[in-house]
Order: sequence, then C-alpha cells, then structure tokens
Amino acid sequence: MVLVLIRMLAVLPLPVLHGLGRVLGRCVYAFPGRYRKRLRANARQAGYADAAFARRAAGEAGAMIMEMPKVWLQAEKCVRRVHSNDDHVVEAALAEKRGILYLTPHLGCFEITARRMLRFGPITVMYRPPRHAALEPAMEQSRNMSGLHAVPANMQGVREFVRALKRGEAVGMLPDQVPSSGEGVWAPFFGRPALTMTLAGKLARQTGVAVIMTAGERLAHGKGWRQHYLRLPEPLPEEPQALAGLINHSMETLIRRFPEQYLWSYNRYKVPADAPPRSDSFPA
Repeated sequence: MVLVLIRMLAVLPLPVLHGLGRVLGRCVYAFPGRYRKRLRANARQAGYADAAFARRAAGEAGAMIMEMPKVWLQAEKCVRRVHSNDDHVVEAALAEKRGILYLTPHLGCFEITARRMLRFGPITVMYRPPRHAALEPAMEQSRNMSGLHAVPANMQGVREFVRALKRGEAVGMLPDQVPSSGEGVWAPFFGRPALTMTLAGKLARQTGVAVIMTAGERLAHGKGWRQHYLRLPEPLPEEPQALAGLINHSMETLIRRFPEQYLWSYNRYKVPADAPPRSDSFPA
C-alpha cells in the first residue's frame, strides 16, 4: 500500500505536492509535542526565534517529504527543473582533476542534488536503508540512474568512496548526521557543541580532493529547485576538530541562504551514551 501511495503521489504536479506538504507540515507542527519543541529550540539556537519562522520551517519540512516520491520515481523530469548560478564552482574543481567530495546537509531538497550533479560526471553516494522497508523499492528505483552508484553506510561503502576519489571521480554524503561511536568530535554548530562526523574530513585529507558543500533550494510556486555550491577554503585544517568546525561553519553559511528549508526538527544536538567527553572550552 505504501508503494502504491508513493506512485500515486509521484504523478501529481510539483506545485500540488509542495502545497499539500506545507499544509500537512504546519498541521503537524500545530500539535504540542517533542517535534515542535525541538524544531523551535534548534531554530532559536541559530537566531531564528520568531514563531512565524518555525511555522514556515515546518511547512517546508512537509514539502520536502511530499516531493520525495516525484524525485525518486521521476528523477529525470525533476532534474530538468533544477538550475544553478554556481556551476562555475564545480567546473573549477573539475579542472583540477583530483576528485570532489560533495557534502549535502539536510537542507532543501537533498534528494535532487546528486542526480543533478551527474551532469558533471559519475558520482558515488552513501545511503542508509530506510526505517520503513516499504520505502526501499521506490528508493532502489530512484538509484537506477546511469552514473549514480549507491553504496551502504559502512566500511565497504567507505572503501568504495576512497576508490572513486582516487580515480578522480565525485562522491557525496550527508555531513550533519550524528555519527556512530568513535566516529565523531565535538564542534560548534550555530554556537552550540554538536557531535560531528570525522569521516568527511578524513576522506578529504587522505585523498586530497576538493570539498564542496551543496544544497537544492526549493523554489516558490513549484517552479523547481536552485542548486547552490560552496567550496571549502584550502588548505584544510589538519586537526580533526578544527576541520569538523570548518565543515559546520560552511554548513551554517549555506543554511543562512534559505534557512526555512533546513530540517530544524532533526536531533542535531543529540548526545549518544558513548559520545566522547566534551571540551570545557564549549559553552553549555
């Protein structure tokens, strides 16, 4: 039934999907609970304390969910509705012929970014199986695009990443997921310490590739998306915590371009039981 619903949603026009998503997102936000509390707290931490901002952000989270079926099952049509004013950032990195590590935070339509970047060459992306098994067939179909290679989020996937980067190709991953045990350091994110993955920094340092932050901004009235690119300055810091801080700062810069479309409800400041001790230099 879930797959049938996904297929039905995929054929709806994008303006309808975005409109429905925004209404549903605001409806969910209207009910008091952990979701609303976390969204408002995280947005406030970044300086967005206005209640109207939180409602808009909840609406954009709903639009993000509703657009996914169309991006998964009608990827080529969706890619034709993406444009960018920053392609020169990627073209300059490609000219260096040393591979690219794309970092895509939970901002805007993060499902469209890798698919649009196929215009520049093959890309290997890391994925985690969905929590609901019923979504896997649709996600599997969405990954069947020429040049897009999906690998699991484990050591096998990391080895595939390294091989792709050493071939001078591109890889893509989410930089703002709370890492597993032993794979993160504390670094500031909008002024608050957040456990931040070290994998992205390790890959960049090990392979010497260019690192580009990217996100797909959802345009008004269902007109499609605008893809943003922001290259991290070099040389990259050698110390893991400093490099994680640079990645978080670059993420902040990109998020502030269209902040309502960040997934503020994500538990970015989660403290796992096995997290490393936090430095006293960080504020509480």
